[in-house]
Amino acid sequence: MGLNPSEVSVAAYHPKHPPTALPRGPAPPRRGMGVPAFFKWLSVKYPKIVVDCIEDKAAWTDDGEQIPVDSSKANPNGLEYDNLFLDMNGIIHPASHPEDRPPPETEDDMFLAIVAYLERVFAAVRPRKLLYMAIDGVAPRAKMNQQRARRFKSAQEAAEKEEEEERMRAEWAAEGRSVPPRKEGQAFDSNTITPGTPFMDNLALFLRAFISKKLSTDPGWQGIHVILSDGSVPGEGEHKIMEYIRSQRLQVTLTLTLTLTPSP
Repeated sequence: MGLNPSEVSVAAYHPKHPPTALPRGPAPPRRGMGVPAFFKWLSVKYPKIVVDCIEDKAAWTDDGEQIPVDSSKANPNGLEYDNLFLDMNGIIHPASHPEDRPPPETEDDMFLAIVAYLERVFAAVRPRKLLYMAIDGVAPRAKMNQQRARRFKSAQEAAEKEEEEERMRAEWAAEGRSVPPRKEGQAFDSNTITPGTPFMDNLALFLRAFISKKLSTDPGWQGIHVILSDGSVPGEGEHKIMEYIRSQRLQVTLTLTLTLTPSP
């Protein structure tokens, strides 16, 4: 790509345009997305693709300070990887409704949950050359219609749930039963995980700052090429990843062709 990792921390990649250098600076599936039951079919047909992963855990000092995992050391699984490609929406959406803790209430809570899982995945894989993170951009019209219908339905279900809770509270109060207190705070609205929203713009800025910090302070991140394709780049994350891989293969093929073709 012609980018120097020591000078560039994040590249905004568009499949039809050259990359633009910018200054340094377990999860439930998404409902209605992807191929239903595909992972189950794949893991049953090819069971060896699912393997246990050995993870190093962060340590704590006596003063309560966390010592992060040193991802510059050898991978404890005995395998080394050059590249790590992440469809970030597979991290962002589960962060809004975790299974092992209360859901986040604010944008800051979401940002912290996202980077915490990102660091965990990075420490487990420990790529040595490339980290590519793709966030879903503007989708094709057909999928936009599907997303719009699903989000209207989600908002309607939330309103119906609120009405049912109010009805039950009134019924219990009329019967003289003890009514539990309302939960404080408000859960994060996952409908904001949409290209063009302020949340997605702020997330892109936060990730750029996070990447810049990791490249300058974390030994495991130094020397690798990091690309962030955020929501401003059209296309779904997995499509952008595959387009990038194809472009790299084509670049290698063209290089070999130019090298091996004798000059006239």
